[in-house]
Amino acid sequence: MTAVARTTVEAASAAPSGPAPDRGGRRLPRTLHPVAWWVWALALATAVSRTNNPLLLFLVLAVLGYVVTARRTEAPWARGFKYYLYLALTVVTIRVAFRAVFATGITPHDHFLFSLPHIPTPDWYAGIKIGGPVSLEALLSAATDGLRLACMLCCIGAANTLANPKRALRVLPGALYELGVAVTVAISVAPQLVQSVQRVVRARRLRAGRTKGMKALRGIVIPVLEDALERSLRLAAAMDSRGYGRAGTATRRSRRITGVLMLLGMCGLCSGAYGLLDATAPAFLGLPAMSAGAVLCVAGLRLGGRRVTRTTYRPDPWRLPEWAVAGSGVVSAVLLFSNLGYDPAQLNPTFYPLTWPGLPLVPTAAILLAGTAGFLAPPPSPVQRAEAS
Repeated sequence: MTAVARTTVEAASAAPSGPAPDRGGRRLPRTLHPVAWWVWALALATAVSRTNNPLLLFLVLAVLGYVVTARRTEAPWARGFKYYLYLALTVVTIRVAFRAVFATGITPHDHFLFSLPHIPTPDWYAGIKIGGPVSLEALLSAATDGLRLACMLCCIGAANTLANPKRALRVLPGALYELGVAVTVAISVAPQLVQSVQRVVRARRLRAGRTKGMKALRGIVIPVLEDALERSLRLAAAMDSRGYGRAGTATRRSRRITGVLMLLGMCGLCSGAYGLLDATAPAFLGLPAMSAGAVLCVAGLRLGGRRVTRTTYRPDPWRLPEWAVAGSGVVSAVLLFSNLGYDPAQLNPTFYPLTWPGLPLVPTAAILLAGTAGFLAPPPSPVQRAEAS
């Protein structure tokens, strides 16, 4: 082999295996910053807390489904959104069942559906009735309340599906790395359990085992718990080898000062939030208290971060797509809280009397704006899809 041929072969073998450079004006596939997805999801959950309109809530579920389908990867944690939908359906069912059992009575104008056996309660339990007549209005009101909570759960599920929670740990301040590790482990439990259940079910199918019924449940739970214990031991060993839990170079005095600053800062933020939400509160409890609390929290984080020195390999970039995705969610929440261009009563329609809820234009546009994250975010990297599978 000549020297030129040898050089060509070596250059071809040393070429990166990532996605090819973009030559057609299209965006390169890459993974969006995890914080951008969390900001988008939390802002959308905040917007959901503002409304009780079932049409808007179903629209939020449609937006979440579209964004998750368009921008999720093939990683293990990205396959669990359907389980959050099952959990949301369970929440709605429980809310409706409780409303039917703990009846509050019906009026002559309500639409009677059925009646449950009435159970008498003692005098000290007055105000709550168990059983009795159930109306259509009561069940629809309970279903709408449960649907709002279900949408909030699905927003958190979308963030868990779209963002790798372990990558979000890198951007936390150094003073919060212990808390960040605890939160990361906590929010990683659900995706890991989903992955364990899927792996055990596949193994049982290969062995021609039962996949339904109580016997199958017993054969799935034990291997999943054993796998969770093994994962916990491996995680503890990996964290110990990387120095997690070390005291650092901070003195006892600096740790106390950091704790006092953080405690006072959180009290200031809570007082400021109360002052801004309550129009009758004194003026100093509003923006001044919140500003002082923010300053104290930043000072505590800066002081506590000095004892932790971390290095980051290939930090996640924050570019225009991150600003666009996070901004679409924040703007959606702001529009639903601003009450501009629509009647606030349209966000919380009443079922007494029973009428069809309206679909206000501005809140609908705000929720659809949050759905633009499905194409504002770059497409997932095909290399990561292949590696994850």
